[in-house]
Amino acid sequence: MQTRHFLITGLVALATLQAADLKPDARSDAAAAFARLKTLVGEWEADTKDGKARLTYELTGGGTALVERQSEEKMPAMMTVYHLDGARLILTHYCMAGNQPRMQARAINPDTGEIQFQFLDVTNLASPGAGYMHNMRLRLIDNSHLDSEWQFYENGASKFTELAHYTRVR
Repeated sequence: MQTRHFLITGLVALATLQAADLKPDARSDAAAAFARLKTLVGEWEADTKDGKARLTYELTGGGTALVERQSEEKMPAMMTVYHLDGARLILTHYCMAGNQPRMQARAINPDTGEIQFQFLDVTNLASPGAGYMHNMRLRLIDNSHLDSEWQFYENGASKFTELAHYTRVR
């Protein structure tokens, strides 16, 4: 009876670990990256080929989510929300294309401040070939500068990349 109880307990523990897909350092990497993202709270500006771009960052949900609002002179406003999901750092981008891609941080480099997000899935896609943001790279250079790089996909392939260098204004 004792062996059976031990076996069942062990199987339940193994299944729980596999379901969570946890690596010992993954949770701390994601948490450290999210803590660093929280330092972005404030207002940022960049000069782009399409004019002045602005980002504002604010915390919500008791500090469990970071909301990024993006506006540009010639484009509708967009929003991206960053949050932890267990050992994962996730973003959801509410795009002017009318869809909502989700991405997961797959590479986190605390030395360079670079976080690379890769596509997980997308909701409200108009058709299988419709365009959506697929990957994003964010580089937190210092407390006053950040770079962002968004990769747009259409018909299953990369169509263009949007790059911007932002400076904190508040």
